[in-house]
Amino acid sequence: MSQSINPFEMAQKQFDSVARQMNLDPSIAEILRWPIREYSFRIPVRMDDGSIRVFQGFRVQHNDARGPNKGGIRFHPAETFDTVRALAMWMTWKCAVADLPLGGGKGGVVVDPSTLSLREKEELCRGWVRAMWKNLGPRTDVPAPDVGTTSLMMGWMMDEYSKLVGQYTPGVFTGKPIGSGGSLGRTEATGFGVIYTVREAMKHLGIDPTKSVAAIEGFGNVAQYAALGFVDILGGRVACVSCWDHRAKKAFTYSHKDGVDPHFLMTIVDEYGTIDREKAEQAGYIVEDGGAWIAKEADVLIPAAIEGHINAETVKLMSKRVRIIAEGANGPVTPEADEYLKQNGIFDIPDFLCNAGGVTCSYFEQVQNDMNFYWSKDEILKRLDEKITSAFHDVLETSLERKAYMRDAAYIVAITRVVNAMELRGWLTGSF
Repeated sequence: MSQSINPFEMAQKQFDSVARQMNLDPSIAEILRWPIREYSFRIPVRMDDGSIRVFQGFRVQHNDARGPNKGGIRFHPAETFDTVRALAMWMTWKCAVADLPLGGGKGGVVVDPSTLSLREKEELCRGWVRAMWKNLGPRTDVPAPDVGTTSLMMGWMMDEYSKLVGQYTPGVFTGKPIGSGGSLGRTEATGFGVIYTVREAMKHLGIDPTKSVAAIEGFGNVAQYAALGFVDILGGRVACVSCWDHRAKKAFTYSHKDGVDPHFLMTIVDEYGTIDREKAEQAGYIVEDGGAWIAKEADVLIPAAIEGHINAETVKLMSKRVRIIAEGANGPVTPEADEYLKQNGIFDIPDFLCNAGGVTCSYFEQVQNDMNFYWSKDEILKRLDEKITSAFHDVLETSLERKAYMRDAAYIVAITRVVNAMELRGWLTGSF
């Protein structure tokens, strides 16, 4: 993300704009524009060479009026407290807009996980839990994977928590491996959820998905399954994907004259979403600069990497053909870029609606952990489709009724639900 863009300031700016539209009481707005609790801690880890390295860790709990805090743990070298604050705030709105009985939280560690051995990563994961375990729990705060973390790492974290509390507690972390309390369908959930919202947007706009082209930023889990879904579920074509190459320390865009084959690319990608450039070129892929994806001739742009990549400068590079932006990433479109989209009539599916499939399936995982009974993948994906489709239409109806931009409509739906929960719990008339 550009150093000039502070993600938390961006999240607050988006919230403030909608709070004014809603005539929200200033005291309620002040509660919601800041996290309720924040944790900052240091994690010492014995490295493979015998040295001790100390890592900076974070956890932010934004609002738990609707239920336990929920949100991922990001391992990234550019992680900051403000990034975590912004993501926690967005998680509150994401859970509310999907009508899940959860609040918003987010965690992180300042680290490039690709530089750590498997043992060092496990030690770091367990150290994060030891720092936070008294403030986690299935009814308190339930973390999950995010950028730089995996289902295996969630399994280690769940195991460490279970040891500390003295009982097997699978529901404290979601995104765990299958066979260790994980849910079927979780791998596909976020990317497929993006595609369910794109499908509904196309219906609304009268676009034929089988004649449509998408350009995708990223090729991590979300982007991979968004690409698969665009091809296999919608019958469309993917013009390109981009990815961060952790070896070259830069991003590249991959395109093919016949369209991207996500099934093939998924066979040559590593766990961090880096495509094997040599194998891709041997298969006829054209490799360009990482920013080239945004200028491709496409009907749908799916930014599915990190924050702020569609901004005041890059938004002007978009093809005039673009009709829909589907925000697979968290906070990929800045407020300045929003103004351009509004002026040019581009239909934006905001992040906390578009990528809510992941947290929805995480909620399903919590439910299954509680029941100790697990659903089939078909049942999970069916429930996911129903939940995401319902959420999309709640926002669309609000947008049409209030003549509001889709992001503003999503905020109105989410904020209204959170404020209602606060009122019902007596937070606004009594004491917290």
